[in-house]
Amino acid sequence: MSTLPEIESVIGAVREASRLMLTDGFEVESKGGYENIVTSSDLAVQDFLCERLASLLPGCGFICEEEGICTPDREYVWVIDPIDGTANYARHLPDSAISVALKHGDEVVMGVIYIPSRDEMHYAMKGSGAFCNGRKISVSSRPFDDSVFCTAMSTYRKEFAGICSDIIMETYYQCNDVRRYGSSAVELCLLASGKCDLYFEMRLMPWDYAAGILLVREAGGTITNLSGEQPRFEGPDLVCAANNAVNHERLLGIIRSHLAARPYKD
Repeated sequence: MSTLPEIESVIGAVREASRLMLTDGFEVESKGGYENIVTSSDLAVQDFLCERLASLLPGCGFICEEEGICTPDREYVWVIDPIDGTANYARHLPDSAISVALKHGDEVVMGVIYIPSRDEMHYAMKGSGAFCNGRKISVSSRPFDDSVFCTAMSTYRKEFAGICSDIIMETYYQCNDVRRYGSSAVELCLLASGKCDLYFEMRLMPWDYAAGILLVREAGGTITNLSGEQPRFEGPDLVCAANNAVNHERLLGIIRSHLAARPYKD
């Protein structure tokens, strides 16, 4: 395997890919309902990144959201969401992001998330801290009762909305307030930057959270699945994150009081 690419090279590739989003001429197609869509920009960004990242790391594999690109059995694997928050992007709402992670086995060693509307480039290398636009970032020190909670209602699997609602309402009565941005990558960046403090989603895919896992950890936060382990890369998983271990354990306890086990396999 070749030497790992410099983080600056990956950042450059992501920034260049983001220019493909700067168009009003994209096409929108459904992937199974109004809530699950793909745009031609998603496909263009993904194709560009796969080509560029393969050149930076010959022999690598990919796990990508669009068009079933999946070669997870390589030593190093890029996990890519070309546009996280496609529904926002398709409606010209501001919160969408390009998310790229590099994993070695089950360990994320590099993560880059770019939010074009904010011109915020978040990135982290394992053991080197988390950064935004060159400035080191860290999670907040707020207690649970003063925390802002980012979450959602399981948009793609609405049969879980009732459980999500119960978890959200119980947490809401114990924290400061709730936010919903429509992009897990954006929300995990907000947590890593200390702008929000708690995070929960019932069902996400690896490309939604791979880069965010490293950013949150390197910024000092805690992020796990329902079992208290790292969210898995073999399929969807529940994600719970917080600015510190104490708040994470409290939020996870609320989730577990409503949910004994992950209610899905895929």
